[in-house]
Amino acid sequence: MPDPILIEIGFLKIRWYGVLIAAAILVGTFLALKEIKKKNIDEDKFMNVLLTAIPIAFISARLYYVAFNWDYYSLNPGEIPAVWNGGLAIHGGIIGAFSVAWIMLKYYKISFWQVADAVAPSMVLGQAIGRWGNYFNQEAYGYEVDPVSVPWAMWIDGAYRHPTFLYESLWNIGIFFLLILIREKFKLKEGLLLAIYLGGYSIGRFFIEGFRTDSLMLGSLRMAQVTSLIFIIISIVLYIYLSRKKIS
Repeated sequence: MPDPILIEIGFLKIRWYGVLIAAAILVGTFLALKEIKKKNIDEDKFMNVLLTAIPIAFISARLYYVAFNWDYYSLNPGEIPAVWNGGLAIHGGIIGAFSVAWIMLKYYKISFWQVADAVAPSMVLGQAIGRWGNYFNQEAYGYEVDPVSVPWAMWIDGAYRHPTFLYESLWNIGIFFLLILIREKFKLKEGLLLAIYLGGYSIGRFFIEGFRTDSLMLGSLRMAQVTSLIFIIISIVLYIYLSRKKIS
């Protein structure tokens, strides 16, 4: 069983979860800035958007998680800020980040679609890296399986289980390379790479979520699957709309 704490010095505890999320942000920012430079987008304005969107993404990811786990947090309100124990819902983060980016880029008179295309590969790669924080926290895993039938199963929480964090990490890496390939080989209209990212990620998340035992629920429905379906529909509509419309 992995130790969730990387370094402990007195009262100071540095957790793998935080380190991996920080690494995801740094790698994603580095790659996005390279693309931003290629597109001749104002780097200072982009960084202003990024430095605002990242904390908003964390807040919205946490609020999303807390809202759909309210039975627990209503009885334990002191746990709401404890993000170091996990509990960040990526769907909430995506909604928060893109919402604030839309507003700020409108203010700066910079194409939202152009920036979104530039950061889409970075986002999905960051998600792939961040998923390994779930491994060290021993969360976001699947149901119990026979290791003979599923030889890649991992020992988690007292049993061999589907490593759903690994499945999603590998899927996201695949989406990352697909986006890079499409960006390099094809000249797409602005916004279409974003649509492919949203749809591609959501398809994988929908199926992987079915293996998990700790899903956020909306009644009898897995919330991540509901949101993934909504994102898939949005991505299809967005792709069709942007394909037919000249984006300025």
